[in-house]
Amino acid sequence: MKLQRKNRRAIALGALAVSGALALTACGSDDTGSKSSDTSSSAATSGNAGSIKCDDAKGQLLADGSSAQKNAIDAWVKNFTQSCNGVQVNYKGSGSGAGITAFNQGTVSFAGSDSALKPDEVTASKKICSGGQGIDLPMVAGPISVAYNLSGVSDLVLDAPTIAKIFKGDISNWNDPAIAKLNPSAKLPDLKIQAYHRSDESGTTDNFTKYLKAAAPSDWTFSGGKAWQAKGGQSAQGSSGVAQGVKQTNGAIGYMELSYAKDGLNSVAINTGAAAPVKATSDGATKAVAAAQVVGTGSDLALKLDYTTKAEGAYPITLVTYEIVCDKGNKADSLPATKAFLRYIASTDGQGVLSGIDYAPIPDAIITKVRSTIEGLS
Repeated sequence: MKLQRKNRRAIALGALAVSGALALTACGSDDTGSKSSDTSSSAATSGNAGSIKCDDAKGQLLADGSSAQKNAIDAWVKNFTQSCNGVQVNYKGSGSGAGITAFNQGTVSFAGSDSALKPDEVTASKKICSGGQGIDLPMVAGPISVAYNLSGVSDLVLDAPTIAKIFKGDISNWNDPAIAKLNPSAKLPDLKIQAYHRSDESGTTDNFTKYLKAAAPSDWTFSGGKAWQAKGGQSAQGSSGVAQGVKQTNGAIGYMELSYAKDGLNSVAINTGAAAPVKATSDGATKAVAAAQVVGTGSDLALKLDYTTKAEGAYPITLVTYEIVCDKGNKADSLPATKAFLRYIASTDGQGVLSGIDYAPIPDAIITKVRSTIEGLS
């Protein structure tokens, strides 16, 4: 009888151990949907986890911001936490506007934003960054896909004026002469266009409308910014929400990062004036970012992109996501974890993950400066 009780106890303890191990494994997984989880899983296998230096990193690292980089962050977090199991990274991906707000309220250690900090946001950051201020570190690049769902049409070409007119409602049907002229061999249906935009404040919106302002100034006359300004259309929360809305609606079109333009969606090729229309690809985004200028001062590495590029293969609707941190005065309790995580994602291995998940690495000349800046954070 005593032996039977011992055996039952051993079996129970063994079950608890297995359960605990499974729980620890799940701790670093993404709970935002199967798409992000699958992306993170495949990307994580391509990273060299052995090169990650944990140093004194420990505890919980809270961050929020750009949903554009969410799939990249998920992949990075999986690699990082496998090596630095004393750190838990929680990145919400609530949007660039929400991330900057959280950063300037002191509730996160770093924020992700698809737009560089504005002067008033820098001023606000000085209240949180003791003796310093918030700075922009370019970490992720990627094409903004103009993705569509149109039965029978898989190769669509548009130019900036036509895209502007579609998203402001001046072109409302798919067989409009302006679209037909750019697509003479396509069988365009007599179908209403459903244009989706972001409902939240978004750096993706900011970059998309910067492109329209630069490349079609007479057609897109709005001032721009993170909030959508044109009237009409359909709205959805986050890049994933826009993608879902377009996916569920025949005749829909929307703007989103290429990593979201999957599973039944096609991406528009942009007529930039180059020899051939340019498709949304990681290589095309890298070519666009390579020509960017650093316009930030001091430790700030904000970039200025050329949205009117006509370079062969350069995709014009490209964004850069910045990680925003304090140059001085970072949260002392999370500084080691912040530096360790940023050091990894800026490394050759961290940047190497990006191309496989439809993002683009930051060009060497720029990412080298990012690495040096990270080492100087205090």
